[in-house]
This record gives sequence, C-alpha cells and structure tokens, in this order.
Amino acid sequence: MPLASNPFSQDAFGAVALTAALNLLPNRYGRVEEMGLMPARPVRLRNIALEERNGVLSLLPTAVVGSPGTVGTRGKRKIRSFVIPHIPHDDVVLPEEVQGIRAFGSEGELAALADVMALHLQSMRDKHAITLEHLRMGALKGVILDADGSVLYDLYVEFGITPKTIAFDLSNASTDVKAKCLELKRHIEDNLRGEFMTGVGCLVSPEFFDALTGHAKVVKAWELWQQGEALRADQRKGFTFAGVTFEEYRGQATDPEGTVRRFIAQGEGHAFPVGTAQTFASYFAPADFNESVNTLGQPLYAKQEPRKFERGTDLHTQSNPLPMCHRPGVLVKVTA
Repeated sequence: MPLASNPFSQDAFGAVALTAALNLLPNRYGRVEEMGLMPARPVRLRNIALEERNGVLSLLPTAVVGSPGTVGTRGKRKIRSFVIPHIPHDDVVLPEEVQGIRAFGSEGELAALADVMALHLQSMRDKHAITLEHLRMGALKGVILDADGSVLYDLYVEFGITPKTIAFDLSNASTDVKAKCLELKRHIEDNLRGEFMTGVGCLVSPEFFDALTGHAKVVKAWELWQQGEALRADQRKGFTFAGVTFEEYRGQATDPEGTVRRFIAQGEGHAFPVGTAQTFASYFAPADFNESVNTLGQPLYAKQEPRKFERGTDLHTQSNPLPMCHRPGVLVKVTA
C-alpha cells in the first residue's frame, strides 16, 4: 500500500497535532490537579538542579555549556540534581476499527478517523492522568513512589529532614483535637521559611475522616457553632476545624501486577499549606523526539506510525513529569 493511501499520513495525525489533541482532552482524574496545588513548570532538560538554602529549595537556571556555574556558600547551600521520570505508554489502532469508513479524501472519513483516534487518546490520557496524580500525592507525602511502590525520591532523605507525624488519637474521647490541629499549623508555619500561605489542607483516608467527624469533642464544637450542621451534611469535600480543612481522599489505582494501591493508607492523612507561591511545582521535561529537543516540556506527547505490512497504526504517548515539594519540612503526616 503506498504511503499516500494511508489516511493516517494526513497532517491532522502528525506529532504536533496529536500532542495538541492529547493535551486538550479532559483530565478525568486528580484531586490534586483540581486544587491547582502543583502548577506545571516546563523545562528544557531531562533533569533539574535544585538548590537548598537553609531548608528552602529553589530552581537553578540553565546555562550555555562553558559558562560559569552558580556559586554556593559553603555550609549554607546545597545543590542536588533530580532526573525527571520518563513514562511511556503505547497502544494500537487496528484495521478493523476503521473498516467501512468512507473513501479517502472526504471530510467524513477524516472526522471518523479522528473519532477513533480520540477514543484511544482519551484512554491513554486517563492512564497518564492517574499516574501523575499518584506522583503528585507522593510529593505531598514527601516520598515519591513508582507504579510498583518502589521509591523514586524520598525528599526527607534527600534533604536531611526529619518527617513530622502527629498522632490525633481519635479513638480516645478525651483527646484535644483542637490542640492537635494547632500543633499541626504551627509546625507548618515554622517551616515555611519566608513563604506565605492562605490556609492548611489535609487529605485523609475515609477511616481518618470518619473518626475525626465522629469524635465527641469535634461533634460538640460543631453543634454549638453550626447548630448541628456537621450531623446533617456530607462534609467529605471539605471539613474545616481549628483552621485545618480536612478532606476525604479516595484515590487509588491498579499497579502493573494487578494490585490495587491506595494513595493514602488506612487511618492516615497528609497535611500541607495551600495558597503558597513557590512551595510546590510539577516539572515537565521534553520528549525524546527529534522535534522536541531543546524545547520546553509539555505535559503529554503523542505520535503514531504504521505497523509492519500496514497492519494497523501504532500509537505512542509519553509524559516526563516530576512533581516536587520545595519545602519538605511543611509536610505533616497525621494518624488516627
């Protein structure tokens, strides 16, 4: 079959068009994405260098080869390099899926082919989206995990920070929950190190949320303040107590071995500052395509090419993300 008769050879299915289409498709997963907590920061290289100054991390600028490097003050600054993970995912469009489409060259055929391609791209986009959510949740926990549960980066180990855990002891009716919340907020405020925030959020497991909202002192406080509103309403999308907004988080996904992994363990939660300027980011590196060399990275890339003997069309997508918390000291783990 000559190349000209392959409908997928149209410009509409080129790398640039497919990549644009993939990034325009809706993201159906990701509470962290909805919160806008980790904005995208495109970079031109496959690794980033982060500078830690008194516990604060800042991005170092890239420079032309041979130019002088950044000078660090001994004992005050530390520079570490992080390799941005590469996440490829492939699929195939078989001839059976496009069989019976109108003659080549008609607008109807291109529209039908675009629909077939969109179905595949949406499925692939959803898998990339839940993977990014998993990585971002890891950054909120201070330990970024791969799909199989192995550690990609332990931010506490990388920067010599001791993790903070607060046991709320919610099974004890006499626990002062307000005092626990204030302890949490003060720890975050002490570790902002010049950064600002507008509030404190805490994503928790269903077990933690039920124990918190059912605790005797919490219920009594809300009965007095909200006239029993806490007993009548579903507060799982945001329950604020003592200045901390607790939200039930049920994110989970299946790993390559078929095991369902919860992003937050049973009876636990993870608190973090919200409304910050430089604390969180999601770095995106460029794809390993000829046309994307030295360009700013995009969240997702897509390409297609004919299979051997024209027996279908291979689809390739990839993402190169690294969510990062620049101040791991502000992250707090809570337990019920």
